[in-house]
Amino acid sequence: MHPYIPHLLEDIAKAHRNRDSLQKKPAQSIEEEFEEMERWLSEEPTTTFGEYCGLKTLDFPPAEQLSEADMTLVLEAFKKMMFSWNLGIDLPDTLPLSIAYTMTVDTLNQKTAIVSEGFMSFDYCSGSPEECVFKEYCPCLKYTDDFAADNDA
Repeated sequence: MHPYIPHLLEDIAKAHRNRDSLQKKPAQSIEEEFEEMERWLSEEPTTTFGEYCGLKTLDFPPAEQLSEADMTLVLEAFKKMMFSWNLGIDLPDTLPLSIAYTMTVDTLNQKTAIVSEGFMSFDYCSGSPEECVFKEYCPCLKYTDDFAADNDA
């Protein structure tokens, strides 16, 4: 195990969302709820996930310096921490571990909204394999292959 991993796991554990901060809001009228939803939908997030949880990408060693076991430990802890913030990340199952690790850590630099109810996800799928950040690991490729095979038949 990389000597820094225990310290990193401790920092990730400290970055969990404090559940006491999730106090219920007073009841709103339906008009107030719709106004709040409208505002939420129209406004771009201004705060990064890292600003919310207190972690920085610089806190994480590059994937090349870690073993697969180290990356797996960090990813499991990181995803649990994200879940405490009502966040997740949607990555293809076939994505190499080093890329999944790098993309997950990079969520700290992404601006996001934090919700008290429901769940938000970092989703990089554009639905277009030609422009996909996942390149050859794009899960949409199988659908375009299926579509091409259906058209050839």
